[in-house]
Amino acid sequence: MSGCFALIVGAGKSERFGGILPKQYSNLAGLSIFYRTLATFISHPVIAGVQAVIHPDDKELYENVIENLSSSKLLVSVDGGDTRQQSVRLGLESLKDLAPDHVLIHDAARPFVSHKIISRVIDALGSSKGAIAAIPVNDTLKKSDTNFISKTIDRSKLWQAQTPQGFVFSEIYRAHKICKVNNLTDDATVAEKAGIAVELVAGSPDNVKITTMDDFLRAERTLGWEYRTGIGFDVHRFCKGKEVAICGIKIPHTHALKGHSDADVALHAISDALFGSVAAGDIGDYFPPSDVRWKDVASDVFLLKARDIICENMAQIVNVDITIICEEPKIGPYRKKMRSSVAEILKISEDQISIKATTTEQLGFLGRKEGIAVNAVATIKKPIRYQ
Repeated sequence: MSGCFALIVGAGKSERFGGILPKQYSNLAGLSIFYRTLATFISHPVIAGVQAVIHPDDKELYENVIENLSSSKLLVSVDGGDTRQQSVRLGLESLKDLAPDHVLIHDAARPFVSHKIISRVIDALGSSKGAIAAIPVNDTLKKSDTNFISKTIDRSKLWQAQTPQGFVFSEIYRAHKICKVNNLTDDATVAEKAGIAVELVAGSPDNVKITTMDDFLRAERTLGWEYRTGIGFDVHRFCKGKEVAICGIKIPHTHALKGHSDADVALHAISDALFGSVAAGDIGDYFPPSDVRWKDVASDVFLLKARDIICENMAQIVNVDITIICEEPKIGPYRKKMRSSVAEILKISEDQISIKATTTEQLGFLGRKEGIAVNAVATIKKPIRYQ
């Protein structure tokens, strides 16, 4: 397989961090650091696959991270070693059968890497065997052996290395295999020892590595939220049948609802509201009624897709407000089950789901008991940093 793969290294135990969890699994403004990093690489159009390297003891933590991160690009994680260098080598070995042209190696604890930085590293690999993101050193540097200044260092040619660090895959894999030292802290150093010329491309001061609790708190303060709202509406007419599906709950009735799928009018409206909140089209874009695959399918499939799109956009669902409009059947007896059903599908709490029912006072086609309509409003929040 050709193309460019990303190797996300998160096998450390974060001894300097001081938190309850390793830093890469800590929640930063509602999303784990590891999740943010993975999602950025998965969503980059040039990245063909993403391989995470984790500590063997962190499998459950990692599975929780990727639960809402469904993508064919995400490969099964591999266990790391005792040092970062060993972890990278093991990650590279896991990719050798796929034989990618290029690989980008990135720290899981750098969640603010941008698509622009990733693209700059990839572009540089068109003419170089290695390229890394870096920023020039701006502060004056002092050397000290005894807490007193012994020398001022010329900073004019100094750069601060960041990740991603990209390489021709075969070159960096060979470099790691032949490297005699086992405690190098970045892959550019491994490449240098193997005689690989490494190009510098522009990184960003925002592309920080979260190492200490102070780093984490500083990053949390810089993240702001943008709130967005989407509106969804759907209607289905009655047809012959004995039950209707609303919010994933089957309700006995004198009729069924007519539709290409199971005609769950509420789940359709909620899905469209979520798609709309991130400007991701509508339910028909993903599940056209002309496609026989969706004939009679349960509509939770549609809502799961909407939830995945929200996650891919680095967003979180704040609440969903649903209004069901019909004369019959009576919604009240089933409201609790409906809230539980929607909350379970979206992986949010029931207090983030509101379900109301009303009638049209016997006016119009709904008043004539010819069908059911649902209006849904979804509010999400999205980190401004990722715009």
